Amino acid sequence: MAEQQENAFMNDGARRTKGKDAQRMNILIARAVAQAVKSTLGPKGMDKMIVDDMGDVIVSNDGATILSEMAIEHPVGKMMVGVAKTQDKEVGDGTTTAVVLAGTFLEKAEKLLDDSIHPSVIINGYRQAAEKAKQYYEDIADPITFKDKKLMRTIALTSMTGKAAESASELSDLVVGAISSVAEETDSKIIIDQDNIKLEKKTGASLKDTELISGIVIDKEIVHTGMPRKIENAKIALLDLALEVKEPESDTKIEISTPEQLQAFIDKEERELKDMVEKIVNSGANVVFTQKGIDDLAQHYLAKKGIIAVRRVKKSDMDALARATGAIIVTTIKELSQKDTGKAGTVYEKKVAGDAMVFVEGCKNPKSVSILIRGGTEHIVDETERALVDAIGAVSSSLRIGKVLVGAGSCEMEVALKLRHFATTIGGREQLAIEAFAESLEIIPRTLAETAGMDPIDAIVTLRSKHTAKDGKYYGINVYKAKVEDMKKSDVIEPLAVKTQAINSASEVAEMILRIDDIILGSSKARAPMPGQGMGGMDMM
Repeated sequence: MAEQQENAFMNDGARRTKGKDAQRMNILIARAVAQAVKSTLGPKGMDKMIVDDMGDVIVSNDGATILSEMAIEHPVGKMMVGVAKTQDKEVGDGTTTAVVLAGTFLEKAEKLLDDSIHPSVIINGYRQAAEKAKQYYEDIADPITFKDKKLMRTIALTSMTGKAAESASELSDLVVGAISSVAEETDSKIIIDQDNIKLEKKTGASLKDTELISGIVIDKEIVHTGMPRKIENAKIALLDLALEVKEPESDTKIEISTPEQLQAFIDKEERELKDMVEKIVNSGANVVFTQKGIDDLAQHYLAKKGIIAVRRVKKSDMDALARATGAIIVTTIKELSQKDTGKAGTVYEKKVAGDAMVFVEGCKNPKSVSILIRGGTEHIVDETERALVDAIGAVSSSLRIGKVLVGAGSCEMEVALKLRHFATTIGGREQLAIEAFAESLEIIPRTLAETAGMDPIDAIVTLRSKHTAKDGKYYGINVYKAKVEDMKKSDVIEPLAVKTQAINSASEVAEMILRIDDIILGSSKARAPMPGQGMGGMDMM
């Protein structure tokens, strides 16, 4: 009767879950999402194959990609996907770590709830632990500078390890080269706009044929067969206009009554196009890129002058060309002058995997560069692109913060040890939550040990004893040798920003989920699964 009274204000067909049932179901969903990506963690992590409704296949072990492609319907599941997306957007790497940590925080919280500890006490303890954890990460971090190319290469390599790209270690050199080109130093700060590194994909050849272009690759072809296919010492004009006779914007009627008038009309159009081409010639440009179209007659005049022209270039590519060559994008042909043109060593057309592409290479001090990704299949090329995006994000965030950590679970073990000591200084039940937080951090080395075929309990015990000893803070899991050793000597380096962002995202979503003690689904939401009923095809049992 009491339940009927409580639900009297809701529509027919609305469903409600309250109290501990709501908390447990939410935790169950969050753990299921974390479990879905947990096995992808680390160099020995496994890949996931996702097939969508259209039959398209994605093979990846990138946490953000896997979760965003899965059909997750439950609101708590979507919150966990948000953790991965935030991590990916902010630092570009560590998405799986963030999701696995969030799931483990909630798993440990569930045990505390079973011991009748109130959610607000757990949340308070987690909040204190998260702040201390970020402080401890910073304390054990080592500095990195823009001049330390070797360390930058190591960070890129660590980020790509475990993905399809790990077989080609040369890719880390491409990442460092690209970042070195586009980075700008202002007020002793390094600013890196990752949008200035263009990733162009073409299937075919080998992964090792992936190359860094000191300029831009445009997935277009030269418009006219009579134009040269290669120009050295290129002077480039960038146009945001059509090399065509302008049509009147309003309804206009032209009456032509004699052949002479028709010929005069045609001659006028030809003169207009010829004048446009003359303007380009007078500017000294021998290569033209335009966002709009080019008339067939204008193509003919340009070809006669030995000028390369490429039409319908994307706005993003035009902006990249401007940064790479130093050219200014001109919106009216009358204003085009020599000072608006940019420079490049070579502009040429080349067939890649059967498609013609235009390469703008040899730019002096380019502020926008391209990486042309090659690979045997479309899936390899796509996964390599994701690996490069992660690596670029990892190196960029390292330079932005200026600090790095030793990975392979070593930093998590060191911070967990310090948090346990911190917990003893806190009175009350929050101490138990801080200890649970510390234990949760150990899921990272534990999972790495599992993927390496080691006994996870033995590995954690060994790591704890090593980190308790003097000079043991760099000990982690060497997954290739399946043993515990000093991972600084093995050059496993990760950005500090990846770890602190993972703590931020994971702890905040765990706190938010723990606060929920009532779930109400209105009748209009009847199609959405209730907690425990499933999650977009994922088995919740």
